Amino acid sequence: MTAPRWLLCRERRAAARLRMYCFPHSGGSPGEYLRWSDALPGVEVWGVQFPGRGSRLDEPPVPDMERLVTELVSEAGFEGPCVFFGHSLGALVAYETALALRERGLPGPVRLYLSAYRAPHLHEPGPDLSRLHGPGLIAAIESRHGPLPDEVKSDPDLRELLLPALKADLTVVATYRPAPYMRPLDCPLTVLGGHDDEESGERLTAWRRYTTGHCDVRSFPGDHFYFRENTDDFLRFLGADLDECAARAVPGPGPLGSAPPVS
Repeated sequence: MTAPRWLLCRERRAAARLRMYCFPHSGGSPGEYLRWSDALPGVEVWGVQFPGRGSRLDEPPVPDMERLVTELVSEAGFEGPCVFFGHSLGALVAYETALALRERGLPGPVRLYLSAYRAPHLHEPGPDLSRLHGPGLIAAIESRHGPLPDEVKSDPDLRELLLPALKADLTVVATYRPAPYMRPLDCPLTVLGGHDDEESGERLTAWRRYTTGHCDVRSFPGDHFYFRENTDDFLRFLGADLDECAARAVPGPGPLGSAPPVS
């Protein structure tokens, strides 16, 4: 069973052979990723909805990685066979969620797509934002992550809606400490990034140590949000890769739920 608070889907597809759960970036919501469903007809696309945004706007956001992942894994059901796609902070949350599922003896993703974030051992904690508010918070965010949209800075109501979740996400970044040693996952990794993003090169290839399976690193034209700049090319790649993944994950032509578990 899925938890409606945590997991959203625009279109259920009984004939799909694979589910993709998308973990959004800092301050982001799953809506952008759910729209990919239109270009991925063979996949049932789900978005992970964190507290403090969207339909959960009245819930306090969670500023701690361990608590966020613990609550997610305890309350949400990831139905397989599935893959995880995480962008930026979402890549770290997707990875930590896969670890938590394994530690609980629960089925995990058959592949991880890790987008635009360096391997955990290269993580650099950001500044502590917990005591900052208003202009001071905006200045601290912009000094590290670039300018916020003008409409956010100029509209007090919009700031009140959006900044708490962004602050919580950036606090997750600031306080995240990967375990000194963690047994590698056994599912394959596909690591993605933009040519012009600082999250590239060795920062991405270093993910290879986090799996005993295959690790494929792909770079696309563009910056941190490369998939917004070259959406059609990116989704063609992702669709073909997911088709291959589905063929390997589910023997035979049956839809989700009709095939035996993936070994």
